[in-house]
Amino acid sequence: MSPMKEVTLEMTQTQINRYHTIKNSLDGKLTVAEAAKTLGISERQVTRLRNGVKAEGAAFLIHKNKGRASPKGLPHEEKKKIQELYQSEEYTGANFLHFSELLTEHEKIRHSYSTIRKALSEAGIESPKKRRRYKPHRRRKRKAQEGLLIQIDATPYEWFGGKLKYALHGGIDDATGKFVGAYMSKNECLYGYYETMRQIIERDGIPGSAYSDRHTIFASPKTDKLSVQEQLDGKLVKDTQFGRAMKELGITLILARSAQAKGRIERLWETLQSRLVIEFRIHGIKTVEAANAFLLEYMPKFNEQFAVDAEHSEKAYRPNTSDLDLILCVKETRVADKGGVVSFNGKLWKITSAGLPSSKFNVEVIASPAKGLVAMYKGETLDVVRYIKPKKASKPASEKKGPSKLGHHSHNKWEINAPRYSCDLVDSEIRKMLEDVFLSKYA
Repeated sequence: MSPMKEVTLEMTQTQINRYHTIKNSLDGKLTVAEAAKTLGISERQVTRLRNGVKAEGAAFLIHKNKGRASPKGLPHEEKKKIQELYQSEEYTGANFLHFSELLTEHEKIRHSYSTIRKALSEAGIESPKKRRRYKPHRRRKRKAQEGLLIQIDATPYEWFGGKLKYALHGGIDDATGKFVGAYMSKNECLYGYYETMRQIIERDGIPGSAYSDRHTIFASPKTDKLSVQEQLDGKLVKDTQFGRAMKELGITLILARSAQAKGRIERLWETLQSRLVIEFRIHGIKTVEAANAFLLEYMPKFNEQFAVDAEHSEKAYRPNTSDLDLILCVKETRVADKGGVVSFNGKLWKITSAGLPSSKFNVEVIASPAKGLVAMYKGETLDVVRYIKPKKASKPASEKKGPSKLGHHSHNKWEINAPRYSCDLVDSEIRKMLEDVFLSKYA
């Protein structure tokens, strides 16, 4: 192979075209002015290139740093370490930006995102977070103050790897994009949303409004089924327990018509699904309990990186003066009989307080994770215990046909003369009832 052919193998097509133009100029086929016009450079540059090519040949047009490692580039050993770390069990699957942050935090390797991305791309590693095509759409303007609107939602995901999905409930402030509440449970449930709101209220105060989808936790399925005539007649659909609690707190509940309407929290889920799985893996978190403890520490760190300033610095949260345990609960009005017994969740319960009316009366039964099961009567909180209905007494043996196979039972007399109510407080039964009420999966 001739020296010229060896050189051209290292040259780009632009450099080859430039060489032929300069060569024609040297051979007298083109003037300096014509060569400058052809190449789009000054005559002075053409003269410099002519002298270089005349002295060194085509190799003069190849940049002298070609093939050399950049003095500012990553050393080979460090580049290899970064590639190996990404492919390790601990970090694999992280998007490149998150991975660069993890390297700084856990490995003390500090490089820019572009440097890390280039190092990984050179090893043929692609980011798991693909860039989507830009779709132009109108973005709703953020609220002007923090605390005016909280978007709430839940997302099921394989947070601990494997195939099991758990529901992460959360809230995001519309004005700032702050991650303001988080609670994970086995499935989307009332308790998860209550705990999200409790975190917000206890830390910041009561927000002005909450924006949710039309899940049955937030709205009755009958909400959109009232006829025009029924609406004109003033017929209303009963609030859900969550809706009732928001009314008592003075929070306006707004129901979205589409996922795009609450886009901020939908984008929050995309970010968390990309990051939390890796964070849980690094910190050895494999249970819902450990995840909930970690999330309380993770939210401030997340907000420091992603939250923005509101248009107005003054916050719109209102101070809370109510007992949240008696609001973030399940509350039902029941009729108590003369003995103070009410029905709730398919079981009977007795109010254990003296001075109750001797006739039937209305009472509010409250199921609260913090207080258990209590009753509210005339503004006073009353304890309740499990009521076990007495069994019917069996007929005397003399009235039965044929010889008695049971013989005489001394407790029959006790059952006949037993008090009307037999109460037995079974803690495990109350706990099971609370789980049925708060943690059950909604359709």
